[in-house]
Amino acid sequence: MLEISAGRFQFRARLEEEKAPQTVAALRRMLPLEDRLVQARWSGESAWIPFGDLDVGIGPENANSYPAAGELLLYPGGLSETEILFPYGATCFASKMGQLAGNHFATIVEGNENLAELGRLVLYEGAQDIRLNEA
Repeated sequence: MLEISAGRFQFRARLEEEKAPQTVAALRRMLPLEDRLVQARWSGESAWIPFGDLDVGIGPENANSYPAAGELLLYPGGLSETEILFPYGATCFASKMGQLAGNHFATIVEGNENLAELGRLVLYEGAQDIRLNEA
């Protein structure tokens, strides 16, 4: 289980180990992760954690362009920079290069009722601290 603290909210997410084992392994190498969650520029109702040219050592796996709220994606780089996408509403994952597909590695199972409010907070009040750690 992944524990996520974002802004003033707490979430728990199921790791999608069967569908995205390489991506989950890459994420585990990054934990604990502390960063800032910012509004995504091209993806609709979603926030993101940008990592620049970080090489996480994986390719596409369980890739998705239209994640539902709470379906977390890891984009391993390529057309755009490496990032984690954190959808809080209607999302079409994209960058200035066009539509992307990210690896669906975790699904929020606790705290879903706070996703829209987290999105409002990121959108109107700016970047929020985020921490991811395995429980």
